[in-house]
Amino acid sequence: MKIKLIDYGGHSPSRKHSNDAGADVYSDAKYEFKPGEVLKIPLGFGIALPDGYMGLVMPRSSMAVKGLTAEIPPVDSGYTGEINAIITNNSSFNRTIEEGDRIAQLVIVPIIIPDFIEEDEFNSEEKRGSNGFGSTGE
Repeated sequence: MKIKLIDYGGHSPSRKHSNDAGADVYSDAKYEFKPGEVLKIPLGFGIALPDGYMGLVMPRSSMAVKGLTAEIPPVDSGYTGEINAIITNNSSFNRTIEEGDRIAQLVIVPIIIPDFIEEDEFNSEEKRGSNGFGSTGE
């Protein structure tokens, strides 16, 4: 599958290995993080996804072990603006990301877009209750 990149002046996503699930994305500048701080980091590119797909900016394991984790907001097929990584410092220490560091990975996944219907439109012989979190037993 080929995905069109939209250049916003940054580094294009890239893979170290051709079969990697995610493509590395890079910091556009140097950032200092205090413990508990959340920063939105522009990645310098957008993508033109076909309908039926979404992008996810996923954490990198090497960052996560340092306490820096990427949140995972979806990139919808209709969005062509610049993609950002949302990075949280979950550690107890100040952390630094340098310009050009690999900070997350972009994963493209197929999705199902459902039509939501009202309950009275749904024909089911067996009704589920509204209890959750183990209410049917262990």
